[in-house]
Amino acid sequence: MKRFTAGNFALPIPKDAFHPSLGLDCRHSGDRHPFHGQCKSILLIFIVMVIVFIPVLSVANALNDVSIHGSLKSFNLYIENFPHPDQDGVLTSDRLRLDLTGQLTPGFDFEFSLDQQLLWVNRTGVVGFADDSVNRHFDLQKNWHEGERFSGQLQVDRLNIHGESGGFNWFFGRQAIGFGRISLFSPLDIIAPFPPDAIDVDVRPGVDAIRATRYFGMAGQLGGMAVFGAEKKDNSYLLTLGENFRSVDFLAIGGRFRGRSMVGIGLAGELGKVGLKAEISWYQGIDINRPQGDLYDDFGIAAVEGWYRFDNRLVLLGEYLFNGVGSDNPSKYPLVARSAPITEGLSFLLARHYLLLGSSYQFHPLVTANGLLIYNIEDHSSLIRPQLVVSLADNLQLDLFWVITTGRKEQLYPLPQLPVIRSEFGSAGDSGGLLLRWYF
Repeated sequence: MKRFTAGNFALPIPKDAFHPSLGLDCRHSGDRHPFHGQCKSILLIFIVMVIVFIPVLSVANALNDVSIHGSLKSFNLYIENFPHPDQDGVLTSDRLRLDLTGQLTPGFDFEFSLDQQLLWVNRTGVVGFADDSVNRHFDLQKNWHEGERFSGQLQVDRLNIHGESGGFNWFFGRQAIGFGRISLFSPLDIIAPFPPDAIDVDVRPGVDAIRATRYFGMAGQLGGMAVFGAEKKDNSYLLTLGENFRSVDFLAIGGRFRGRSMVGIGLAGELGKVGLKAEISWYQGIDINRPQGDLYDDFGIAAVEGWYRFDNRLVLLGEYLFNGVGSDNPSKYPLVARSAPITEGLSFLLARHYLLLGSSYQFHPLVTANGLLIYNIEDHSSLIRPQLVVSLADNLQLDLFWVITTGRKEQLYPLPQLPVIRSEFGSAGDSGGLLLRWYF
């Protein structure tokens, strides 16, 4: 795939590769401990955050109803056969987030967030930070030591004012935007969706936008938004609608999406004790068959999801996903991976037909077991992830997980030794790790 993603720590791989098993070399080189000799870099990054936040805190003292909170997360991952069968990969990502919210004046609230990430990998030049978001017009981030084994990134993830006026709730600036009801992967969540295998989904990435929504009745809403990218062609102008008819939620979205005409609808309700959701979105393709363009004149993404909660605290979810941006031929997966819907983050999968299953069972008020299955119906490869979530203390959580991949391995032509992709997940090695989160 274009990006190797674990949780929301999106890590891009080289542009000539499309899958975690290709193009990455994370073999341990036998150097000293990754943090040996890096104290100055860590101290410099910390000082920068303090320098930035001190004036912010000074201003906060003069404001009303100010709240300061945040999180500290440590994500550690081991990957077998990464990037080649005789090599393994190791990476560590430590992330500090500081959030400041409050009131400027009556009717005008603000939100400001800084996000600092420190990344270590066991080989240089193979894993780095995510590319600039297609949903951000302003460059409000700074990277250190890109491409090296130890690197850092500081970014402004929230910077907006919001309030209510004339019956409309409005937001102006860098903010979070989400849409859709389906849990595992929603075709209506088009602005900045999470990958279906995301582990850390606490905070949605901020986008540069203007948004207004008017609420009416018990569950009705009518809204509009403009999302601004780095270039004019990346801008999106969308209208949204939501209403409830006889206990069934109806959703609709439409407009111009990064130069494409698009429309989407969704339904969500219950049939007895079974929750049912259905969503579909359709797009008119642009820059067909051009580099970084769409592959098809038009394409759609659709899904049907059902969920059920048993009396013994077991929750099961199942989803059929039609991924119209993909291909039914594994040999075309590299072409799909370089297409605009994948590089923009509209979709993260390469084939067309998928079955997604999720489960959750609470063994104890402090211990929950989760499971995820992504099954490629066409090439019969799969990703399976058992996960254990443990509450260690108030505001302290530990996630332990292991990812199992199945499917046909890639083959090499005798000449000129080029890989032949035979399945989406089969060429990737198993992986596992932990995510430790502390909230304050």
